[in-house]
Amino acid sequence: MAARRNSLPVVNETSAGGIIVDVQDGQPYTAVIARHNRSGRLEWCLPKGHVEGEETAEEAAVREIFEETGIKGQVLTHLATIDYWFSGSDRRVHKIVYHYLLEALSGELTVENDPDHEAEAVEWIHLADVPNRLAYPNEQRIAETAYKILMGDGDE
Repeated sequence: MAARRNSLPVVNETSAGGIIVDVQDGQPYTAVIARHNRSGRLEWCLPKGHVEGEETAEEAAVREIFEETGIKGQVLTHLATIDYWFSGSDRRVHKIVYHYLLEALSGELTVENDPDHEAEAVEWIHLADVPNRLAYPNEQRIAETAYKILMGDGDE
């Protein structure tokens, strides 16, 4: 098995997305999306997607969040970078995902702008509750970091 894995070509992928925050009644809410994972199970996650062409990771985060949530935002700060590997039947993928904290500027929640139709649902969730909703531990930690920054007790 290890020999087969080592013989597969390696593909590098870069994505960006993150936490977009809207303050409602003095409380921070963020838009999270539901999508099917590779095994077909519906999971809640942060909006994100591939960096395209010459765009920066920040530009990709703004675009992807808008496409998957309907909310236009402005980057406030970098939150985290996740670096991981996964294998498909024909390749190994090295993926880097840049996560940012964004301020919501305009828009209405919708998944209709998603050109890949990966986002199945989108909801505003109180930022303190987001870690409990998200499927992936790395994204849970990112949401916790964003909450600490916004509440003024982050180490950033």
